[in-house]
Amino acid sequence: MNPTAVAVGAPPVIMAADVSLPVKNAAKETVEGILYGSIAGIIGKYIEYPFDTVKVRLQSQPDHLPLRYAGPLDCFRQSLRADGFLGLYRGISAPLVGAAAETSCLFIFESLGREGLYAAGLARRDERLSLPALYTTGAFAGALASFVLTPIELVKCKIQVPGGGGAAAAAAAASKPLAVVRDIFRHDGLRGFWHGQMGTLIRESGGSAAWFGAKETVTALFYSLAAKKAASEAERERIRATPLPLWQQAVAGASAGVSYNFLFFPADTVKSRMQTSPLGAPGEKPSFWTEGKAIWRLSGVRGLYRGCGITCLRSAPSSAFIFMVFDGLKRNFPL
Repeated sequence: MNPTAVAVGAPPVIMAADVSLPVKNAAKETVEGILYGSIAGIIGKYIEYPFDTVKVRLQSQPDHLPLRYAGPLDCFRQSLRADGFLGLYRGISAPLVGAAAETSCLFIFESLGREGLYAAGLARRDERLSLPALYTTGAFAGALASFVLTPIELVKCKIQVPGGGGAAAAAAAASKPLAVVRDIFRHDGLRGFWHGQMGTLIRESGGSAAWFGAKETVTALFYSLAAKKAASEAERERIRATPLPLWQQAVAGASAGVSYNFLFFPADTVKSRMQTSPLGAPGEKPSFWTEGKAIWRLSGVRGLYRGCGITCLRSAPSSAFIFMVFDGLKRNFPL
């Protein structure tokens, strides 16, 4: 905040900055993050969920057995034949909660990261954040959000996939979220809900840095291209103050989704394998690194990126809608 000059008839008296304004701004950002982030996340989840079901089923195929699915299209065909279209939405209730939590947490924690940079004097409120700063706040947001997401994704994966095969697994797959929650707690206790946390942490911290960074980079590129055509500084200012056309907003959001998923997809593959393992299996559960090395040894890079194509395909429209909805709500319905 700049100091405010108040005229009192003589020389102006410089009043101290209102220190409550940054607090009010942070509170407003938090409320907007919760409300608008939840709405955007739920819309995005409805768009992507059938693709996510296919992705998890592809990722969780055991390497020591013949592959059940030849690829994404074959997985779609078999899933539709077995369960119909609604079967692709099996277990969506928990992911809807997760989508609302994930998206709102990401926007809230990213906003808190910005406030931390401002408070530390590493960035100024009246200037756009630099790209390194955006990657930093994105990674910060993703790291914190991962602790919220792991239990939700664990329940989702148990419902989406017959957890390890067999009749008991098929029954678990058809269970409702609360039944799965009870099973996890009965077998593994409270700590069991964070099974696969390392994979979520790597995916979310790195992926969220790419998510926010890619979106802002492409947005800045579109503004830069438009500003080059401006005939005056006033016109350039008008361009910067005007929202991008919807198709450009969509491209920026889509680039964010693809960057988020592609760069750290192996961590998500290992996490999915860990979270779809059967509950109550004898012996110690493999760690993130043990599971990752096993996949690498049996299938190499191809195994770590199994299902990546369809994931990027679904993340492009999903992320485009998430950013368009979130930015549109903040712009048109400010709190």
